Amino acid sequence: MGEQEIPDSNPAKRVAELRVELRRHEHLYYIQDAPEISDAGYDALMNELKLLEAAHPELLTPDSPTQRVGGKPAEGFQKVAHSRPMLSLDNAYSAEELAAWDARVRALAQPRYGKAVDFDEKSTGDDWPQVIAEFDEEMRIAAQPLPIEYVAELKMDGLSVALRYEPAEGGGSRLVSGLTRGDGQTGEDVTTNIRTIRSVPLTISAETLEKLRLPQGFEVRGEVILPTAAFERLNEEREQQGLALAVNPRNAAAGTLRTLEPSIVASRRLDFYAYFLLVDGEYWPHGQRVTLDTLAALGFRVNPNRKLVASVEEMTRFIDEADAVRSTLGYEIDGVVLKVDAHATQQRLGSTGRAPRWAIAFKFTARFGITQVNAITVQVGRTGKLTPVAKLTPVFIGGTTVSRATLHNADFIERLGLRLGDWVKVERGGDVIPKVVEVIEDTEHPRGVFRFDFPTVCPECGSAAVRAEGEVDFRCVNADCPAKLRESLLHFASRGVMNIEGLGEAVVQQLLERGLVRSVADLYSLTAEQLIGLERFAEKSARTLLDEIEASKHAGLARVLGGLGIRFVGERTAKLLAEEFGSMEALRAVTAEELERVEEVGPRISQAICEFFAQPANAALVETLRSDGVEMTAEKKHRSTHLAGLTFVLTGTLPTLTREEAKARIEAAGGKTAGSVSKKTSYVVAGEEAGSKLEKALELKIPVLDEAGLLAKLQSEEPSEKTVGQE
Repeated sequence: MGEQEIPDSNPAKRVAELRVELRRHEHLYYIQDAPEISDAGYDALMNELKLLEAAHPELLTPDSPTQRVGGKPAEGFQKVAHSRPMLSLDNAYSAEELAAWDARVRALAQPRYGKAVDFDEKSTGDDWPQVIAEFDEEMRIAAQPLPIEYVAELKMDGLSVALRYEPAEGGGSRLVSGLTRGDGQTGEDVTTNIRTIRSVPLTISAETLEKLRLPQGFEVRGEVILPTAAFERLNEEREQQGLALAVNPRNAAAGTLRTLEPSIVASRRLDFYAYFLLVDGEYWPHGQRVTLDTLAALGFRVNPNRKLVASVEEMTRFIDEADAVRSTLGYEIDGVVLKVDAHATQQRLGSTGRAPRWAIAFKFTARFGITQVNAITVQVGRTGKLTPVAKLTPVFIGGTTVSRATLHNADFIERLGLRLGDWVKVERGGDVIPKVVEVIEDTEHPRGVFRFDFPTVCPECGSAAVRAEGEVDFRCVNADCPAKLRESLLHFASRGVMNIEGLGEAVVQQLLERGLVRSVADLYSLTAEQLIGLERFAEKSARTLLDEIEASKHAGLARVLGGLGIRFVGERTAKLLAEEFGSMEALRAVTAEELERVEEVGPRISQAICEFFAQPANAALVETLRSDGVEMTAEKKHRSTHLAGLTFVLTGTLPTLTREEAKARIEAAGGKTAGSVSKKTSYVVAGEEAGSKLEKALELKIPVLDEAGLLAKLQSEEPSEKTVGQE
């Protein structure tokens, strides 16, 4: 066969024609599932383009169809901040929870009412709504309710990513970056691997953007998944190679996207479904339904299983239909997402610190499996807690092979009456760790005969395991228990804490076995020479890990607090403490009473914090981290004092603020909250279904505020005037 000739008449023109034609065929094949030519015909066009680009390298561009598989990332995956946080979604598991969410949405979308309401002696609890309406008539007339319709979409079980497009030479847009969700604030740059996904457009034409009235710069968010067929093919290949099988498509997709070899990523045939469009960091203002249509018009794959619904009944009908067909879709889903359609309503509803109020994920009912308990082992956590774990005969539940399940604690085993050899029902729902829910007793599943005696010594170090009065958990009392250190290191390095990528179980185990670390502070003393001596470590990988450790020094006070292992201090509490005190020195100097003034910190948490810092070893650890250069400061949250001396009592349901949010804002402004009404109460803040506290306020002539009145006081820096009922 002779060598293929390259037409020389006008190579630039032919290259442009081939690229347009190849992109059209890729869209037909990967997005519309309607190919016009055979694979051989596609390959012929691709080969012609490759030959032309090889002969004329000046014509090669990064967005060419030939460049979907490029070189390896130079130094692993860099972390990049998101243009807008990628929030989680709140979950619902029943129609009742869905109805409660719908009611909250409708309440929050109603007009906002205005000012403080002063009741005279003649007012009663019965006429309170009328008084509000009359008092705020001007604002009530001005405000209008917002429309409430929802877009129901399938909740695909994959990996969330954000794709950034910027202006391309000659017009249009080109893909410039792809980030994983990461911790929601920053993600990993996996652009090289994203480019291998055929359902991700590398370019968008100027004509398309003009037609859709989109700028050249925008962001698309969606889900990377591994289709069922590709997952099964992957496991067949791994089985033939004698490798461990992938657990489920979601984990396989995440692992694939983070593979450093793009050719491997390309061979796995990942897919991408788009569901959000952002311009200048803001959601596309035409609503979710139009957003999905716009994404499809841009050339993205958008899940066709979506519907506009207006009631809880329509939501549940869509959910039931999705559950019925989930096994036929060709990809994994674990629920349905409901999003408020109108952008204006979304803006009014806003978000909490972790999730938008205008969207919710309905999770499908947990799936069950019946299997046998072959053994029970006990794990030791970073706080010394001993957790029993059942080793099971492997059983396939909801797309995952389950061979282990938590048994929580000794009391749980006793309540179940669990014995070794028992047959049990195992539940797996959403991202929850598989758990044993009951023992099966029937003729087909005979009971086991051996009891399990919970150990009184630590299985890792042999030290005593004790259970404090009032607690259900046994704990190892040895401060130097190697299992506690191992779990502490893994926790310290985890994504939600110090975010040290690459410091996983295998590496931590080797560091411990070789005596290279005896506390989390020792991580900052590691050298390249020490790491190169570990299995699968070369100079480049050692340097990458050291760079990650160095970068973690700037994680901030909240993450350091979360990584120290203080009992009851999780991510949220650590953040609140950091915002309140601003530095480790300030936090260590406060009393338990001062700690309890912090939002969500009660006596148990304050005691744990004080006990932690009172231990000399812990104080030494903090000082070592400081000397290693770990930053232990944070920007203090501004807290006003203009409500100092005022006491508020909250009652009923407020339109937009939860009880906890209202309490936090009052305390942040220097005020106090109380649980009962007395003569010392300054204001009662009343919402819907306010009860006896409102009646008591009227009886004592204490001023009553609605939510808007409370917000007005929170925003005012001027001392509040006395109102009717104040002395």
